[in-house]
Amino acid sequence: MSGWPARAVKAGDTAANSGYKAPHLRPPECIVNDTTLWIIIGFAGQALFTMRFVVQWIASEKAKQSLVPVAFWFFSIGGGVVLLGYAIHREDPVFIAGQAGGLVIYARNLWFIYGHKFKRDEGTAG
Repeated sequence: MSGWPARAVKAGDTAANSGYKAPHLRPPECIVNDTTLWIIIGFAGQALFTMRFVVQWIASEKAKQSLVPVAFWFFSIGGGVVLLGYAIHREDPVFIAGQAGGLVIYARNLWFIYGHKFKRDEGTAG
């Protein structure tokens, strides 16, 4: 018996740090590292968040008056959730508080928009 595996596998072991001489089990160097992945997530959240202003601007230009379309609030929630996840990963309490507080406001606006529709539909559904 060759004694393979040479030692017991412990929680947290990966192919790279396990001590095994098996290069085919090591993760390739080209995989995006953790920091880069979180930067990509942060920029994706920021892009979603920015889209709300683009949507609002286009709707206002078409109507020739200031409007806030429903899509504005959906982009706000989408961007806010992604940026909140990024802020939690960064462990930034100021960023966390800002994004979490904003999510409450965005959700409340959607409640105002769709809450009236649900109440109206309940009144006519009987």
